[in-house]
Amino acid sequence: MQTTGKPEQPAFLMPDEDDAPKRAHVQVERPLELAGMFDRVGAGYDARPGYPDAVFDVLVERCGLGDGCRVLEIGPGSGQATMPMLDRGAQITAVESGPTLAELLVERTSGRPIDVVVSPFETVELPEAGFDLVAAATAFHWIETTTGLERCGRFLRDRGWLALWWTIWGDPDRADPFHDALVPVLQVKAPHLLDADATARIYINDVSARAAQIDETGAFGAVQEDTWLWNGAHDPAALRAMVATFSAWIALPEPLHTELLDDVERIACDEFGGTVARPYRTVLYTAPRRA
Repeated sequence: MQTTGKPEQPAFLMPDEDDAPKRAHVQVERPLELAGMFDRVGAGYDARPGYPDAVFDVLVERCGLGDGCRVLEIGPGSGQATMPMLDRGAQITAVESGPTLAELLVERTSGRPIDVVVSPFETVELPEAGFDLVAAATAFHWIETTTGLERCGRFLRDRGWLALWWTIWGDPDRADPFHDALVPVLQVKAPHLLDADATARIYINDVSARAAQIDETGAFGAVQEDTWLWNGAHDPAALRAMVATFSAWIALPEPLHTELLDDVERIACDEFGGTVARPYRTVLYTAPRRA
């Protein structure tokens, strides 16, 4: 197990709703001022819920995840998807651009079959056709899409599998009272967070764009989409910690950063009795590497 390379951080924005039908084929850009933000939170990633077991069931049944499967994971963070794949027998090369997160992942996976490489995915050096599965969990929107997909195809063996998935932290098609309670606060104090939310949600929800981008490479077969609706439950402190891991929130200046996190915790306590239930959606795209 080792860490190698140089850092560059991906980022994640809380998605939002409303104008998804009006805008399509969105490429989320990584603002330069957000570079390096993710690595500040380190172990704070633990505040995020993991992924539904059903995601990994599909990877096992459709994509060959299992004993000895050579997995290239893009943007593993602190290991929310890494650990379940290791538990199912994978041998993982994890490309993480944040050195703090990479070190944390190395510590957590000590003694297990994983190499952690510190590098942007766009420039990482890896063996061509060296992997059975390339996976990215709520991370690929921070990779330049054309370059990223081309490199995925290059690193996969013939008939290997690409698996990209995202969790949307607040399903726009279901009631989300906490989101509704937070919006008026953000409208007054930090409306740009709502704009960032909307852009990220449109990107993730644009199924036709995700499939088209994979198809356009010519490297992959038919794209399959799977979606799971589920619910998360958070106490005020846990919800605050989770929101604090979103890059647009990390980038807030003080004292606004702390003030808004205080608002999150206050709303959860005062308006929700100490337990906030939120609707989440996880969307998985898989496609086989053409021979």
